[in-house]
Amino acid sequence: MDLKVETRNVELRKGWQAKIDEERERLTRHFANFVLHLRVSIEATTHYKEGGYELKLVATVPQDTVVVAKKGENVGPLLVEAFDVLSQQLREILRKKRKNETAADVSSPAAAQYGVIRKVSPYESYGFIVTPDEREVYFHENALKDVPLDQLSEGDEVMYGESLGDKGPQASWVRVAR
Repeated sequence: MDLKVETRNVELRKGWQAKIDEERERLTRHFANFVLHLRVSIEATTHYKEGGYELKLVATVPQDTVVVAKKGENVGPLLVEAFDVLSQQLREILRKKRKNETAADVSSPAAAQYGVIRKVSPYESYGFIVTPDEREVYFHENALKDVPLDQLSEGDEVMYGESLGDKGPQASWVRVAR
């Protein structure tokens, strides 16, 4: 994720930068390969109370841009609130995207491919499937249909739908093969 932090009429404080970095890491874990660019703008204003601030987050995702703007007297709480709202909006975009996937793609055995879990990284929210022809296919926990990521193990057989992601093949959905 590309990150740009800008300030107007105020110096960027170390505590603010640390919180921005912490939130960026959380976004990267939860929305891997989804948020492409993130811009954080902090402005000290004179027209919003004495010593007030305006905070704006602009996140670029595939085929959309999400903007969160907050005003208040303290930047720390504004950062927490703005990143929480941004996460909620990103979850909603992903939910709508998954909902728009056709049921035929998910349930049709003809569209399904089979593979075996090669690696699972619950902390980073992703894993890899190895195909019968030894290719690796990335998947994010948001693609899982019937099992949480922490219940998958190396060697589990899965069905999945493959699509081309930004960095190569990825699973658009994953189900445990029964």
